Amino acid sequence: MKFKTATIYSTHIDSPLGGITLAATGQGLAGAWFDRQRHGPDTSGWQTDDAHPVLREAAAQLGDYFAGRREHFDLPLDLSHGTAFQQSVWQALLAIPAGQTTSYGALSAGVGNPAAVRAVGAAVGRNPISVIVPCHRVLGADGSLTGYAGGLDRKSALLELEGAL
Repeated sequence: MKFKTATIYSTHIDSPLGGITLAATGQGLAGAWFDRQRHGPDTSGWQTDDAHPVLREAAAQLGDYFAGRREHFDLPLDLSHGTAFQQSVWQALLAIPAGQTTSYGALSAGVGNPAAVRAVGAAVGRNPISVIVPCHRVLGADGSLTGYAGGLDRKSALLELEGAL
């Protein structure tokens, strides 16, 4: 993923599902990637800032989420680094409540393009803010666990944590 802003701040946190790199811009949280996740960013040139307020709050809220104390995230998000179509899909992901799932087909219909199931799947796979923008809540048409850039084991664990499996 290429960022359109000059300054990206980052930190790395531990979670029960492995390390997570968090990234922020001046507009908000711009990334949350598990270690060894597909489609991870090139972090060269990023400034490590463990004290950045958005990164600290994201780390705290993720800690609460993994401890079962939080279902919803309240963070400023910067989803401006994808195409207009990707951004529309990422916004639609935010509407999927914790503990619930949807299908790629339903998500396609929700963004106004029911025939774009494969394109929606590709956009979901490029979601830059894992967990917080809940791409893990999207399942195959038959309810099966399909495609998750962080790995199907993590997708399953996230859905179990939320009571969706």
